[in-house]
Amino acid sequence: MDNVIYVIGIGEDGAGGLTTQSLRIIEECGVLCGGERQLSFFPRFTGETITLQGGLERFVERLDGVYRKRTTVVLASGDPLFFGIAGYLVRRFGPQQVEVIPHYSSVQLAFARLGDSWQDAELISLHGRPIKGLAQRIDGRSKMALLTDEVNTPARIAAYLLEFGMKEYEAFVCERLGGPDERCSFWELEDMSRHKFVALNVVILRRQPGSGGSRRGFAYPDEAFAQRKPEKGLITKREVRALVLSELNLAENAVVWDIGSGSGAVAAECARIARLGKVYAVEKDIINLPNMEANRRKFRADYTIVHSRAPKGLEQLPAPDAVFIGGSGGELADIIAHAAERLRPGGVIVISAITIETLHGSMTALAAAGLRAEVTQLQASRGRPILGMTRFEGLNPVFVVSASKPE
Repeated sequence: MDNVIYVIGIGEDGAGGLTTQSLRIIEECGVLCGGERQLSFFPRFTGETITLQGGLERFVERLDGVYRKRTTVVLASGDPLFFGIAGYLVRRFGPQQVEVIPHYSSVQLAFARLGDSWQDAELISLHGRPIKGLAQRIDGRSKMALLTDEVNTPARIAAYLLEFGMKEYEAFVCERLGGPDERCSFWELEDMSRHKFVALNVVILRRQPGSGGSRRGFAYPDEAFAQRKPEKGLITKREVRALVLSELNLAENAVVWDIGSGSGAVAAECARIARLGKVYAVEKDIINLPNMEANRRKFRADYTIVHSRAPKGLEQLPAPDAVFIGGSGGELADIIAHAAERLRPGGVIVISAITIETLHGSMTALAAAGLRAEVTQLQASRGRPILGMTRFEGLNPVFVVSASKPE
């Protein structure tokens, strides 16, 4: 029977923090693998060492060539199954070939230093990942732990939170956890944004008592959005947005195109629903961009603004799971054709039309793209006061067209 690959978690305290069992396995193994920092904890090791560098694929190739013949240990920081290498090795070699011996994770240790429970915390890794989209992941949550890197430092995180007005959070930064130079301290975001921290750290964010929480609903009132006035028609009305969002049926990790975004109202709502995904708001009129940016920040919806006249510019975006077309600038047929071609299987295109010409053009273009369309006419009225009573004022009727791409 082949040998197993031992994946042993190790902390900043090095060999001194390992169990007797882990130390025995390391001492008796023939090959010891890990990063330079982990390998430096065992200067007296006499077997072969493999430094984890040059990418995982290259490392795994070397690992595959040695572990079947000699007992092999891979050292990894903290819990190797928590944003670590162990999960990758299990997928490559199978669970029967990998035995994981975890150390405490950096997040576990950080919450221990804070003296707070962490079963209810949101855990987010920014290590090697973009900070884009973090706002909607954080907003409304009471407790989070963030894993950082050389780019997404505590200072960068603080500046990002301030950009979206998230001053209700206090930060607890833990540097060099478990090591002799460990330092843990509370920070106000303004001070944190100007401070330089060491590379190895964990950031815990907690919403301060009495600060309340952000609403997690949808279809916000029209007046809540920054928009061009006195012009009308540059925001998808609340009642229509509610139906559009229902038709889009977004998954948390959805990629969304909002074409003819106008004020960015639909984009903002989509970003809050698809909080793990990516939302692109495409708008041709530069005069609308300041309102789109204002709504992006106000609603803590970190969508990407694309200044372009669709379909131009769409080819640079990732393939969508959902497309909303609120305005076309006379390019409706070409936009639908491009969106239908790029749409992922199972994806949906939703169009709002206020004229019968746009309705006809939508149905025709969707049929030409091989998609079967459904249409709903939405006629809503809003109550208005009159002489101590209430009358109803009708909104313009809107056609909502939707079509799905077969799986």
